Amino acid sequence: MKNALLFILLLTSIVELKAQDTTNVVPKKIYVTKGLGSETPPTIDGLLDDPAWNLVEWGDDFIEQRPDENTPPGQQTAFKIVYGEKSLYIGIRCFDTEPDKIVKRLSRRDGFEGDWIGVFIDSYHDQRTAFGFIVTAAGVKGDVFESNNGANEDDSWNPIWYVKTHTDGEGWTAEMRIPLSQIKFGNEEDQVWGLQFMRRYFRNEERSVWQRLPRDVAGFVSEFGELHGLKNIQPQKQLEIQPYTVARMETYEAEEGNPFKDGKDSDITGGLDAKIGITNDLTLDLTVNPDFGQVDADPSAIALDGFQIFFQERRPFFVENKNIFDFSVSQSEAGNTFGSDNVFYSRRIGRSPQGYPSTMDGEFVDQPDNTPIIGAAKFSGKTKNGWAIGVLESVTARRQATIVDENGNRREETVEPLTNYFVGRLQKDFNNRNSYVGGIFTSTNREDLPQELDFLHQSAYTGALDFKHQWNNRDWYVEGDIILSHVAGSEQAIQDTQRSIAHLFHRVDADHVSVDTTRTSLTGSGGNVQIGKLGKGHWRFESGGTWRSPELELNDIGFQRQADDIRHYTWVGYQTLKPDSTFRQVGINYNHWTAWDFGGNHNYMQFNTNSWQNWKNNWQTNLGLNYAVVDYSNFALRGGPRLRQTPWFSFWNSINTDNRKKIRFSIFHEGRKAVDNSVKSYYIEGGFVYQPINALRISAFPSLGINHDKLQFIDNFDDIGGSPRYLNGEIDQRTLSMSIRLNYTINPNLTIQYWGQPFISRGRYSNFKHVTDATAKRFEDRFVQYGANQTTLSDGVYAIDEDLDNVADFSFDNPDFSFVQFRSNLVVRWEYIPGSEIFLVWSQDVSRSGDPTDGLLPSLGDNIFGQKPQNIFLLKATYRFVL
Repeated sequence: MKNALLFILLLTSIVELKAQDTTNVVPKKIYVTKGLGSETPPTIDGLLDDPAWNLVEWGDDFIEQRPDENTPPGQQTAFKIVYGEKSLYIGIRCFDTEPDKIVKRLSRRDGFEGDWIGVFIDSYHDQRTAFGFIVTAAGVKGDVFESNNGANEDDSWNPIWYVKTHTDGEGWTAEMRIPLSQIKFGNEEDQVWGLQFMRRYFRNEERSVWQRLPRDVAGFVSEFGELHGLKNIQPQKQLEIQPYTVARMETYEAEEGNPFKDGKDSDITGGLDAKIGITNDLTLDLTVNPDFGQVDADPSAIALDGFQIFFQERRPFFVENKNIFDFSVSQSEAGNTFGSDNVFYSRRIGRSPQGYPSTMDGEFVDQPDNTPIIGAAKFSGKTKNGWAIGVLESVTARRQATIVDENGNRREETVEPLTNYFVGRLQKDFNNRNSYVGGIFTSTNREDLPQELDFLHQSAYTGALDFKHQWNNRDWYVEGDIILSHVAGSEQAIQDTQRSIAHLFHRVDADHVSVDTTRTSLTGSGGNVQIGKLGKGHWRFESGGTWRSPELELNDIGFQRQADDIRHYTWVGYQTLKPDSTFRQVGINYNHWTAWDFGGNHNYMQFNTNSWQNWKNNWQTNLGLNYAVVDYSNFALRGGPRLRQTPWFSFWNSINTDNRKKIRFSIFHEGRKAVDNSVKSYYIEGGFVYQPINALRISAFPSLGINHDKLQFIDNFDDIGGSPRYLNGEIDQRTLSMSIRLNYTINPNLTIQYWGQPFISRGRYSNFKHVTDATAKRFEDRFVQYGANQTTLSDGVYAIDEDLDNVADFSFDNPDFSFVQFRSNLVVRWEYIPGSEIFLVWSQDVSRSGDPTDGLLPSLGDNIFGQKPQNIFLLKATYRFVL
């Protein structure tokens, strides 16, 4: 890896010695604004008839950006900008020769439906970050924070600003007032900001922009024009206080004799969020007793591979400014590099308690569902001179489960300790914003752990550095990161980590790792380095390598699926830049990946080609093909030997009809098949979105998954006749679900949303076998299968008699399963004044174990309909004071 890094740095130096090619550098347009002075500020009514607008000239001459870049747009657009002491005022006219055909679809904030216009302001003028303010013709607000030169868009950013729209005989207009406290800038007497306008002309599915934005440039913010004329404006320090209160009631099926399950619980809580502008650049967010209740439930999922499932963060405190704290281990254009792995995974904070008390028959447990966050603070922002700063500190409470026996005696057992979480992130731009270096430090510290929680780490620390350098007008780049982790705890905790699914140090055939029961700490490393080209021309590529040492452990406050992996990847892509008689745009890609473990075993090699198409009628399709020629798993046997998996083929394909239509359809399916039929799987999801009127949208997407694997892990048995047994079976799994959504928008500030998902996953096992030669070339040589005369099932327990002496050598529970779940959310949201909201939420959950012998649909119906669900009713009210 060291030699690879030196090679890439040398290659970078050679390339930079060549003359810079500036043929795709577009001249910057300039718009000059003026201050209001003694003029009355415009009234925000969408009419553009205020005298203040006469102070400045129109900015116009928009150019099409897609589908046919650098041609006249279907409809022109013009704008004016003036400013006062506290606010920026923007007036926009979107010309339309057929105003009765303007599409005014309603949605909640950030819906971006129908015709819209957006202004993007790089007030740092760092060519990497921007604040976007978008409004639809229906008056629906949208706002995004752009970072990493537009590669990251955060639409959870919700500033307070004001806008109105109006339709007339020339098209439609928008009038905005953006308080200067909502954007960040320096204190220079004469300001220069980056500026871009983008319009969606819905009928043609066309984007036009004020500053030309070529299709083949490698960034977004770096291509902005410039806003001049801002003189003597003062940075505004933001001060916002938002108290909240939540009334909650929960109903569920009572459990006879259980004093903790009487069928109903209720409580009222309150808290406070505050946002304090330390400077105009940097903001301190504080929260006391925060409400981190989920408005959206996580989708149902079943993982048979043993690895954890990644879920997106939805809690507002963590979502806002998340781009600053993000530190991906190895995201790549190629994919297949565990791209969800991250040094910071905010869902670790406030997680469900990790412990569960030991109980005896006749005892009942009151187990907490979550870990309260006592308080949290976040200091974040970006300075004018290119420093991005993020500091997060959070403390979660100690949680105890209460146990009651049949005589009413109570005791308590700690299931989650008092824990302190810290994240510090720093990044610096330099070299004309073409390069940056940065670092992150995280720590997790738990109070003195009781005996029942000695499987947790006492402390966990991670430190990492990252960099990116771009040249040739940002067309080329080299970037990378290096990560060090250190966890410490009891001998039991470190032994559990060594044996966890992410590490498996007890693998019987691994010479480079082994379980050390005396260790009280682990120190590991990881990283990624890549070089690529994303701009200028039809061709793009990226190639690099990533690694995770066996002892790398990020899961106390990060997310990591597995360790002990060294991986190389390459991606090459070709795309058209001009539409033709068939396509608006089309592209084709090639990828390959290959991987080793730190013992030198070549575990993986896969090739892929895929193509995506945007057709002339605005349908979108894609098709991908994979072939894995080498596939070994260190993890399939959960500590057993490295398992050879047969070479396999797979495909994926999707078709999406024109998303402008009132009813549109889509379908996605994928399949996989081993060359010897040892594995076969298929998944299909299809559905529709129907929008009969602008205010109403209905969608339904059913899906079916089929998984047939002749070597599915069940369990390991240590000593059967003097040797271990790595028990596997043939699984026939079916998974059926359907996601249903209904959105009704009364007006841009009052919405009703419903989501529901019935879900069932059923697995039936047969043909039990134990692995004897895990790396044999022929599939049938890798195991010994138990015959019908060796296998008996009684009272839900299988017994295996290997030597047919009528004495069971070992037994195991019937692994067949049927998991049935129905989840739904009904949310009424009213933003009664900007930044202040009332939520009314009704959530339902039915989760049961069905009969694996039943059919999918009968079992789904029997275990959902007629059952008493868990109901949660929430009434949440917030008020946002802006001081």
